[in-house]
Amino acid sequence: MAEHTAGRGHDRHAGHDPEAFRRKFWVSLALTVPIVVTSGTVMRWFAYSLDFPGIGWVAPVLGTVVFCYGGWPFLRGALAEVRDRRPGMMLLITMAIVVAYAASLLSSFGLLHLEFWWELAALITIMLLGHWQEMKAIGQAQDALAALASLLPDDAERVTDGDVARVPVGVLRVGDVVLVRPGARVPADGRVIEGAAEVDESMITGESRPVVKGSGDRVVGGTVATDSAIRVRIEAVGEDTALAGIARMVAEAQASGGRAQALADRFAALLFYVALTAGAITFVVWWLLGRLDDSVVRTVTVLVIACPHALGLAIPLVISLSTAVASRAGILVKSRLALERMRRVDTVLFDKTGTLTMGRHRLVAVIPVAGTNGTGSAGSTEGTDVLQVAAAVEADSEHPLAQAILARAAEQGEPTRARDFRSLPGRGVQARVDGDTYAVGGPALLRELDATLPEDLRAATGPWEARGAAVLFVLRAGESEPARVLGALALEDEIRPEARAAIDELRALGVRTVAMITGDARAVAEAVAADLGFRPGVDEVFAEVLPADKERVVASLQARGHAVAMVGDGVNDAPALARADVGIAIGAGTDVAIESADVVLGRSDPRAVAGIIRLSRVSYRKMVENLGWAAGYNVVAIPLAAGVLAWAGLSLSPALAAVLMSLSTIVVALNAQMIRGVRLSP
Repeated sequence: MAEHTAGRGHDRHAGHDPEAFRRKFWVSLALTVPIVVTSGTVMRWFAYSLDFPGIGWVAPVLGTVVFCYGGWPFLRGALAEVRDRRPGMMLLITMAIVVAYAASLLSSFGLLHLEFWWELAALITIMLLGHWQEMKAIGQAQDALAALASLLPDDAERVTDGDVARVPVGVLRVGDVVLVRPGARVPADGRVIEGAAEVDESMITGESRPVVKGSGDRVVGGTVATDSAIRVRIEAVGEDTALAGIARMVAEAQASGGRAQALADRFAALLFYVALTAGAITFVVWWLLGRLDDSVVRTVTVLVIACPHALGLAIPLVISLSTAVASRAGILVKSRLALERMRRVDTVLFDKTGTLTMGRHRLVAVIPVAGTNGTGSAGSTEGTDVLQVAAAVEADSEHPLAQAILARAAEQGEPTRARDFRSLPGRGVQARVDGDTYAVGGPALLRELDATLPEDLRAATGPWEARGAAVLFVLRAGESEPARVLGALALEDEIRPEARAAIDELRALGVRTVAMITGDARAVAEAVAADLGFRPGVDEVFAEVLPADKERVVASLQARGHAVAMVGDGVNDAPALARADVGIAIGAGTDVAIESADVVLGRSDPRAVAGIIRLSRVSYRKMVENLGWAAGYNVVAIPLAAGVLAWAGLSLSPALAAVLMSLSTIVVALNAQMIRGVRLSP
């Protein structure tokens, strides 16, 4: 989340509820209206008068309610900033409203001659609006750790003395034996003691191809047995499992970035010190001049106007509009700091599977044995018949590679119906087509059937195997004659058609390094990088990387001085997404990746990453410009309020300060609207 949960929460305002700010805003607004309407200053401005019994107590009573009810979040936030020794927006707002409230209360009892009630109420109401809009726009970061826990099944089939009973996962203990059926998730980490199956571990390793697991092999909780049942002896439960380890890494990575401070808070901290210094100088100078009354009035005015309305809206308006623009393009921005940081990213690290690739295999080559048509008779050297036979055999299989074969065969017509389908766990599948027995599988199937691979086929499949493609062989498995290889099928994880354009756009924006990280073999990673046009010596490829190492790769890039954006979609990406300066999740990915990220792409289109960078740069520029307007107000207002030009008859009354404050707010609002023109989607 890089500011995703409470540790890095909602920037400096973790734990605040947008709904609570909404309620406080509307209540405060309703109370502010009568305070403003009955203000003597406002009545003089607009040349009207009101008089009724008790009118003098409207502002003190309602203003006190607004201060206590609407101002409480700022007072509480200021205490936290003082405790952390990190002054920011909350402390600046609190200084203004506390001084305004105290001065107004003293004035109501005739001890001062300042009317700040309406200004106090308006300031609190506008600040509540700004904070509500900001948090409504970016949302509260959600819990990636809960999403991780949901990957485990709720119950398991425990085997006891030959009987199988369904029990809650929480009651499993080390040494228990569980039955994992085809399509079911492994309930906890353990070791296969009976059976064999191809297990989908992509959520943990990022490897797009299922891995064969047989007796003695270790399996991880949350992974899926795809094609056959296995029995597993539990070796780790609870906090000792691999998923729990990933959860710890996510939490640690989230906590590691918690000291970052947002632009508005840095500016507010500076303004706080400026206001305190200006107030102290004002009081001392006028006191030394022997004008104690002026010293109090001018000091109070300086401290109150040091927090302009424009400052409260400068950042929230930009964020609200930025996130609205992003949402229309299918991009969810969850972190304000991420939006600010994205402009500085010089390295974009893409997870391969599901991000730069489709995360599913595609049949890329059909290679028949020369001189056959795929059914054993002389004739065509085309691959159509080999493909149709393979599709018929695989028709009843749920294996991901089978689905890729069937999808390609469907383009050429309906495959022949097969009978007597049988799964050969860890080796392949077998069925009867038109009365003959055929099998489809990998090298293990060749060894089992004692089949010889023709030299021409070995030469033809070699380059595909070197690329890391999955190569399956189609065999005729006769009962009275040796099994004979008819051809081979090469399948690869399909590269997204938009991936190359996404990388080109990032380079055009000045991103220094594009990197790819994957749990796949080095050969697979290098082949994909070559297809995407990675530049040797500039771009980087990290292959055969386990989840813990993905997070370490991000940390090592940061240690080398890179500002890293990580783009991923799987459970195995969650720690890296949390560790990165900006974590970007592909929306079609897992809940864990989405919860761990700062930005979520609604579509699985990596080109949107460039759009986020453009939005970040424009948004940051508008934030700086808006803060500049707020600062410009103070550059003029604070010296005038302090009485620097009093000798020339020029001074700033609270009423005139309010007018200038309103004008700066209007300018800030209009400037923020320019964000609507940013192009995010291709």
